[in-house]
Formats: sequence, C-alpha cells, structure tokens
Amino acid sequence: MTRDQAVVAEQNEEAPDRAPGRGAAGAIQSVDRAVSVLEILARHGEAGVTDIADELDVHKSTAFRLLGVLENRGLVSQAQDRGKYFLGAGILRLAGAAAVRLDISQEGAPVCRELADELGETVNIAVLDDDAAVNIMQARGPASVTAQNWLGRRTPLHATSSGKVLLAHLPVTLREGLLARSLPRFTEHTVTSAGTLRAELDAAHAQGFAIVVEELELGLNAVAAPVRAHDGRVIGALSVSGPAYRLERERLPKLAARTVAAADELSRRMGYGF
Repeated sequence: MTRDQAVVAEQNEEAPDRAPGRGAAGAIQSVDRAVSVLEILARHGEAGVTDIADELDVHKSTAFRLLGVLENRGLVSQAQDRGKYFLGAGILRLAGAAAVRLDISQEGAPVCRELADELGETVNIAVLDDDAAVNIMQARGPASVTAQNWLGRRTPLHATSSGKVLLAHLPVTLREGLLARSLPRFTEHTVTSAGTLRAELDAAHAQGFAIVVEELELGLNAVAAPVRAHDGRVIGALSVSGPAYRLERERLPKLAARTVAAADELSRRMGYGF
C-alpha cells in the first residue's frame, strides 16, 4: 500500500468520527498517537508498521500516516532494506534544545546567585523562544526583594537588554525577518524604528553588551551580555535589572563590565574557550 492509498483508507476508516465538534478531539488523539509512536521506537529501537499499529491498536493505514508525518519532520527514519522505522535525527535537535535549557539553568544558577548578591539586583538568564526572550533562570539580590518575578516570562526582543543581545547575534536573515515585523511601543523610550534598532544591535554585537533605559517599563533599567555554547554560538543572555533610581544611566556602563564578566564565566561553564 502506498502512502496516498493509506491516507485514503484512513479517511474512509475515520469518516464516522468527523461529526461537528469532533475536530479538536481528533487532533488531540492524533498528537497522542504520534507521541506514542516515538515512545514505541525509543523502547524497541526499530519497528515496522504492523508492529506499531498493533501496539497502538489502530488500522495499519493510521500507523502509516503517523509515520509519514513524523518522517517528513525528520523525527523518524526508515531503513529501506528492512521496512523498519527508527528515531530520526530530528529527535536529537529537539533533545539538544532541551538540554541547552537545562544545562544553562543548572550551570547558571551559582553565577546568577553570586552576581545578584554582589550587586543587590535581579539577575536573569534568557533564551530565544521564537520571537521573544523567555527567562529560564532568576536570582534576586538583597535590594530587589520587592521586584517582580520574571521567571518564565516571555519578553519582547526589541525592548529588553536580553532580547537585544539575542537579536544582535542572530544570523542576518533571521534578524532582518524579525526587524521587518511591527515593533510595539511600551513606553515613550521604546525603540520602534527598525533602522534605529539595527544600529543599536550592531553596537551591542561590537561592544559585547546591550543596555535599555525604561524601554519595557518606566522606572526599569537593565544591561545584558551574551552567553555562548562550546562552539561559540550565543545560546542565551545574562542580564541585570533594577529600578532606574538605583541603576542610573551613568552607572550602566560600569555595571555592563561586571555583567559581561559573569556571562563569560557562564560561557566557560558551558564549555566555551576550552
């Protein structure tokens, strides 16, 4: 049976389920089955369509379609000589991304705590998440006991120090694609011009840090520096943020030097420079 024939057969098989209101449930079931396929292959190493269909208790055409979708995404591969399926290289890509987040959080914890204690302010580690920066690690200094919690929060790339660092080190095509989008204004200080932002990103790339003054919230200033993986890729940004009356504009360049040193230390922990 070809894949096209399998799809037609499955459509005929599942037609009774396509009543109004069943679409969402069907989509969830498909996702659940796809995850089950990956778990089966992880458990057995490799398996054929019949074996997978039997474990899922579904028609072979359904198993064939699920495998086809996963294969198109690079999550499974097929041994042509045996007709068996096994986990594909795409799994390594996903696992690698998850590992980076776990590793940078674990290795960054002592670095963030030390810096927060030294400076008395809030220290965060953020990573790129599509079109935003998401904070995955946070440490608060003694002066920041009333500061808001940034952990897990997605923040705009163009209005935060971490976001500007991440943007500055993206490949040009990706960066320009993000700059072509609308740049929302959060305060009167937010940079909403792509040309101005591009110049700031070039400067951040050259000097090794980015500074924002009340661009996301009035009264909030921050500075960030890049964190690198063993191969030199920028995988995150380490930032220090606090109220503008403590992190005055004039103090930020000196604060940047300490932030860069902490980010460099975390990069060494991640294997960079060895």
